[in-house]
Amino acid sequence: MNPLILGIESSCDETGIALYHSERGLLAHTLHSQIALHNEYGGVVPELASRDHVRHALPLLRSALQNAGCTLRDIDAVAYTRGPGLSGALLVGASIACALAYSLNLPTIGVHHLEGHLLSPLLSDPAPKFPFVALLVSGGHTQLMRVDGVGRYTLLGESVDDAAGEAFDKSAKLLGLDYPGGALLAKLAQTGVPGRFRLPRPMLHSGDLDFSFSGLKTAVLLAAQQNPTDPQTRADIAHAAQEAIVDVLVSKAQNALKQCKLHQLVVAGGVGANRLLRERLQTAVSQRGGKVFYPDLEFCTDNGAMIAFAGAMRLQHQDARRDYRFNVKPRWDLQALNYAE
Repeated sequence: MNPLILGIESSCDETGIALYHSERGLLAHTLHSQIALHNEYGGVVPELASRDHVRHALPLLRSALQNAGCTLRDIDAVAYTRGPGLSGALLVGASIACALAYSLNLPTIGVHHLEGHLLSPLLSDPAPKFPFVALLVSGGHTQLMRVDGVGRYTLLGESVDDAAGEAFDKSAKLLGLDYPGGALLAKLAQTGVPGRFRLPRPMLHSGDLDFSFSGLKTAVLLAAQQNPTDPQTRADIAHAAQEAIVDVLVSKAQNALKQCKLHQLVVAGGVGANRLLRERLQTAVSQRGGKVFYPDLEFCTDNGAMIAFAGAMRLQHQDARRDYRFNVKPRWDLQALNYAE
């Protein structure tokens, strides 16, 4: 049997719906971003995020079905993001998934959001082969994982405070850029003068694989307060901030590969779209005979395709379930993932 999996992603500020067929691959995916909604507040407002998921999930589902040339009756299982994420936003996706599955007598699969990111590069061609080291780097998470197979994840290191994406966004906000500021900071950094500002690289030489970015955010704040606010100075600070973040990520990723004696690095999460990070990782890893794998750019941020794909992988490792009671896990340790739950 080659099942067709419906994937529903609603963990934060993107509503994603996708259809993945185990033999034919990804048939369709639709996505709605809430950037414009949250921009005036400078960050995600959880209640508004939940309401917007309600507003867009079903129209996106209809669009995905139409694009794939399928009907609801063609679906064999429904996968949804169970956690981690915003509790209200997660409940929207979970309730839609379980209600739909109940009405069609289909099994449901509660997917770990980070597992979706971890496995998303397997949607691309070429795809990595197990085992590999994964760098999960986004607005909410910065982690290094050893991945030996589906459901076989070992945490190597993680941020002890701010995530790398959070450092990008908060630094951008301190420089007066709109939300979400990570991509805007990277663009501004292109016109910055190298070397004018030297910002700290927290935990660069800590001897472990953990990260810390809160001190960098403070350094950006001080640099912005103690210097003129002309456009060139802002660009120079942005350049220094991006260099600091990328230096730490590249160094720690290299150390993880060396520690695990592996040569494949998977980079997943929204920060994985950063051009400088990609260039530096490619150079560093290739110099030691390794290879870097990324999801396609459209799958770097949260999306339904990674949830549908992870759901398909999960179906190969667990029995299909038709228990339509559900709860969500706003906090959920990936290493504690239990396929028997």
